[in-house]
Amino acid sequence: MTSTAHLPYRKESAREFKRRRGVQLMEDGEDTAIIARVLGVSKVSLYKWHRMFVEHGDVKFNSPTGRPRKLSTDQIEVLRVLLSKGASAQGWPNELWTSDRVAAVIKKHFNVTYCRSEAWVVLTQYLGWTVQRPVQRFAGRNEELIKRWKEVEFPRILGEACLKHAHLIFMDESGFMLNPTICRTYAPRGQKPVLRVAEPHSRISAVGAISISPSRRHLNAFYHLLPDNANFHADSVVHFVRKVSSHFSGPIVFVCDACPIHCTNLMRVFLSTNTRVEIEEFPPYAPEVNPVDKMWAYLKHNRLANLTPPTLSKLRNFLTREFQALKQRQGVLAWCIRRAGLGIALD
Repeated sequence: MTSTAHLPYRKESAREFKRRRGVQLMEDGEDTAIIARVLGVSKVSLYKWHRMFVEHGDVKFNSPTGRPRKLSTDQIEVLRVLLSKGASAQGWPNELWTSDRVAAVIKKHFNVTYCRSEAWVVLTQYLGWTVQRPVQRFAGRNEELIKRWKEVEFPRILGEACLKHAHLIFMDESGFMLNPTICRTYAPRGQKPVLRVAEPHSRISAVGAISISPSRRHLNAFYHLLPDNANFHADSVVHFVRKVSSHFSGPIVFVCDACPIHCTNLMRVFLSTNTRVEIEEFPPYAPEVNPVDKMWAYLKHNRLANLTPPTLSKLRNFLTREFQALKQRQGVLAWCIRRAGLGIALD
């Protein structure tokens, strides 16, 4: 009879190890009842594994179990390509992939009928897809320009800031409304939580900044809240830049959007009288490369998600508290920098 002493100790699953160990003990003459009790299996399974080893020299199940797949591996790869082109390429009016739509694509291209649950298995297990929330992008933005800015322009900005031992400061404006940022939460089955909003269109405009020290060792956050329902103008932006600049000595490089309120005569006058301050611009319609945009997302979708304050005064108190706390959260600020994908090495 073939010995199990020469069975290779290769990488194997827990099931294969249990089978191999059971066969080894049987070959060594141990009592099958004791082996079955120790391994937690039946004696029938032990004899089955032993017969497999005698006949095939291995205890690994090579034959597939369960119902055979309706689509072959090559068809799965073709489906991956079809789906990657987007739902609109298959005739739907938007880019929403659902189990029903995937089943329809499979039926159209492979003449194979799938139900919703089977299509879900194809998406999650065969293709490795997960549920994703789409990201909005302006249709007219220049992708090549944005790529060039990240690969050429920003390394130049970063290199010049390093040579000057300048503080690098990212800046952006946003708005916070009484109408909440809705995010998913737990609740009893079939009982959706109700958020009652006082004044949906009331808002507080905010400007924020994240600074990086010349040594790349310290981060800081700055903010300014306008009066209720007020909009940003040139004077309020210049006031914020002057206020942030007063916290630092030495050169400062601001990086902000190329929107009109950042490029006014008032700003040019300020820069001409404060030569240690420079302003660089992000590419148009590319908020994802601005770390402050990640800070807004952290506040709106994490700290203030589903928040429904009754008044703007209450909202202002919440914002003030969160901004003050953010100054102490170096890890969150570092996350904002990393998520922007600008390749800044932080010590």
